[in-house]
Amino acid sequence: MSVAGRRKYLSHYLGEMRRRFSLSLAAFRVTMLPGLHGGPKRLVVAPTDLHAADPFIAEEIAAGRFPLAGRLLDTEGHSPFAVTLPSHEFAARLHSFSWLRHIRVTRSDERYAIARRLTDEWIATHGRRVTGIAWDPDITAQRIVAWLSHSTVILKNADVRFYKRVLKSLRMQIRYLELSARHVPDGEVRLRIRIALAVATVSLSSSNGRLRRAARYLDRELDRQILGDGGHMSRNPRVGLELLFDLLPLRQTYVNLGFDPPARLMPAIDRMYPALRFFRHQGGELALFNGATTTLANELMSVLRYDETAGKPFRALPHLGYHRLAVRDTVLIVDTGKPPSTAMSRTAHAGCLSFEMSAGKHRFIINSGAPRFAGENYRQLARATAAHSTVTVNDTSSCRISRSSVTGAVFSDGVGEVQVERGEFEDGSEGLIARHDGYLEPFGLIHERTLHVNPQGSQIRGNDRLVLEDGSDPPVNLQTLAVARFHIHPQITIKQIDEHEVRLIAPDGDTWVLSTTDTAIQIEDDVFFADPSGIRASQQVELHFPHGESLEIQWILSHLSAAA
Repeated sequence: MSVAGRRKYLSHYLGEMRRRFSLSLAAFRVTMLPGLHGGPKRLVVAPTDLHAADPFIAEEIAAGRFPLAGRLLDTEGHSPFAVTLPSHEFAARLHSFSWLRHIRVTRSDERYAIARRLTDEWIATHGRRVTGIAWDPDITAQRIVAWLSHSTVILKNADVRFYKRVLKSLRMQIRYLELSARHVPDGEVRLRIRIALAVATVSLSSSNGRLRRAARYLDRELDRQILGDGGHMSRNPRVGLELLFDLLPLRQTYVNLGFDPPARLMPAIDRMYPALRFFRHQGGELALFNGATTTLANELMSVLRYDETAGKPFRALPHLGYHRLAVRDTVLIVDTGKPPSTAMSRTAHAGCLSFEMSAGKHRFIINSGAPRFAGENYRQLARATAAHSTVTVNDTSSCRISRSSVTGAVFSDGVGEVQVERGEFEDGSEGLIARHDGYLEPFGLIHERTLHVNPQGSQIRGNDRLVLEDGSDPPVNLQTLAVARFHIHPQITIKQIDEHEVRLIAPDGDTWVLSTTDTAIQIEDDVFFADPSGIRASQQVELHFPHGESLEIQWILSHLSAAA
């Protein structure tokens, strides 16, 4: 770790210690001073939930089986809140009560009664002490929104005593979020908490002072976290989608009740839509950068149908640091940005200068993505540069990760500067040259990548080279193992023609050819972390840099009809 990296990491470590102490103090105040849980005493409206629901999950829950976070828990007649849970991710889903949406679509009083019983069990088991994963601030925020959005489920046919218990618990949870909001990790968690508090003030009978205060704090986070190009400061394409699932119902609730929405709410939503479209491939999937995982088509469409800013995607997101090369049916999305701050890097990926390529409705070259539900080891593997379609040097990631029980796994060193030159030519072709210094500190090397798409969108020329800081070639005797990886989507079949050429064949026969004369092409086993069904085996193509006068390779991707 460099000196600058040690300083950043130490500063983050001390800040994390202060943050944890502040959260513990907030939990103590809420638990030991219950008389201070003042607030609304009446439910006014139930906000809309835009997420897709599955009645099958509701039937499983009714039978005492909980299919959450890729696991299935059979409670065998016991409360799910009184048994050992199969994973941290499962516990987070269970305590968030997001599964209420599946019960809602059954429109069954019998199923609603089960939801009411489970809510009462949670209050009895976890509602008195602010401790454990059930009271993680992010999960608490999700639970508040779920209870309010599905209050017509849990409160239907309820007696007055249960109604009061639910409102009392909501007041306690809201109070905890109010005290802890400033001390949660920076990023989308903090914004989700501010959204939850705003949802609570408009859904419950709140004073004008509470309404104004919640709106003011939400405005501050929206201005800070939603950047000028509409992307979220985490640089994760999926975060924008997740936030829109919460922001759109909040906007509609303000309008329906005749309240003035927070001043920054609607402008933020309008900025976010073009950024979301920027990351969308032709087939409808979101690109897999910086912690993004799979996005189902119905998830994306349930948000895009409210898009009032329809138009062509931007060519670049300058604040986030991404470029989009789109010629006819061929799309390349390239990560040309610096990593987020140390405090924001818990889920960030070391994928600088990686790209994804789609043609028509198929994704051919991708990043491995992040697993939706998996253990810590898999999550860390997915963050490495080797899990992205870019160049690695000596099996080292372009951003280095430091770990501790206090900070978690955060970036402590790596990419500090990225330079980009974009070209859009009169013949309709597009290209860019980008370079990053992530390998300068450990190896004295700069990675430079050139990408060019021809006017027909039928050929992509690429050049990857490693140079010294002044742009000159490194010494011939430099012992460097450099590899350019191209992660291939699992639906694409790879067929090796010879050592310098492979074909990438889509299910419908659409074919692209990857070729190079600088080195032999190797096909290796791979792992696709972002498949909807879970972690899945796949394949990748590797180009090893030759040892010689320069560390450079040139490669070409050609549509078969245009291939030589």
